[in-house]
Amino acid sequence: MEDLKPIPLSALQHYAFCPRQCALIHNHQAWADNWHTAKGNILHERVDSAEPEKRKGIRFERAVYVNAPKLRLVGKLDLLEVELATGKFTPVEYKKGKAKSDNWDRIQLCAQAMSLEEMLAKEITHGAMWYWQTRRREVVELTSSLRSETLAVITSVAELFDTTSLPKAIYGKHCQACSLIDICNPKLSQNDTSQKYVEQLFRECDEKTSE
Repeated sequence: MEDLKPIPLSALQHYAFCPRQCALIHNHQAWADNWHTAKGNILHERVDSAEPEKRKGIRFERAVYVNAPKLRLVGKLDLLEVELATGKFTPVEYKKGKAKSDNWDRIQLCAQAMSLEEMLAKEITHGAMWYWQTRRREVVELTSSLRSETLAVITSVAELFDTTSLPKAIYGKHCQACSLIDICNPKLSQNDTSQKYVEQLFRECDEKTSE
């Protein structure tokens, strides 16, 4: 485990959004900002810069670093709420947009909670999402189903990291919101047959040599 590349919590959300984006960012160190990422950076700077505080029996810890070797996860939580009377922990993730129908954001939040559980040996049953666009807080139950989905994504990202592979581009509407669209060039990449062509040349060469 010590020789394996740690998985940033952010990589899980990247993978859930698009495996190719995840590989470009974390295996190939490709990055570019667009309006969406810039606005998200500003939001997280505001969150991280706020001071810890106590209010109504809850301590609010910001920019909390986690390291969970068994899960192979590392990263930073936007906010951790600690209920002083009970010791209950609630991780809170901030997002610039609004609640989504899929589980991209919830998977990242669940991974945060599971990392805390590994570190603290304490069960965490709920987390929360705060969406800046709607100014609404969504309580997320960390169900066995969500945990299983999160573990599956962690396993997939681990395989992606270990093989340093670059998944094939699959163009969709989500590509327009991706800051890496010009680097990825999904419309062109998904139709690129050069790799298959090279493989075919090697096969033909081997066949001729064996004759």
